[in-house]
Amino acid sequence: MAVIADFDSYPAWAKGVKTARVIASAADGRAEQVFFELDVSPIKDEYTLAYEWDADREVTWSLVEGKMLKALNGSYRLQGLGSGSTEVTYRLALDVSIPLIGMLKRKGEKILIDTALAGLKKRVESL
Repeated sequence: MAVIADFDSYPAWAKGVKTARVIASAADGRAEQVFFELDVSPIKDEYTLAYEWDADREVTWSLVEGKMLKALNGSYRLQGLGSGSTEVTYRLALDVSIPLIGMLKRKGEKILIDTALAGLKKRVESL
């Protein structure tokens, strides 16, 4: 969860994330709102997400505002498997304000999901 919560490092490992900046934090130091600049074809947007944390078990997010995105909700759920292994379940739902052919929308979703999981795995294993 420490890697997921380290938004400043997202541009280094999350493909397409050009900027990730915490704009509001809770008393415990965890981000409550984060501004992102994303460029993953066919989705290019600047948006803000609101985060809710359940300790190190789960984090969920929802769209506060965006230019192209009109909905972006998701979560990471972590479950320890022992021996230093963790199972990560990633959920994502998005909608855009401009009409996109279903195939392009699915491609954008797949790129975001694949990038998030592959980038996260690579980042965690490199630490």
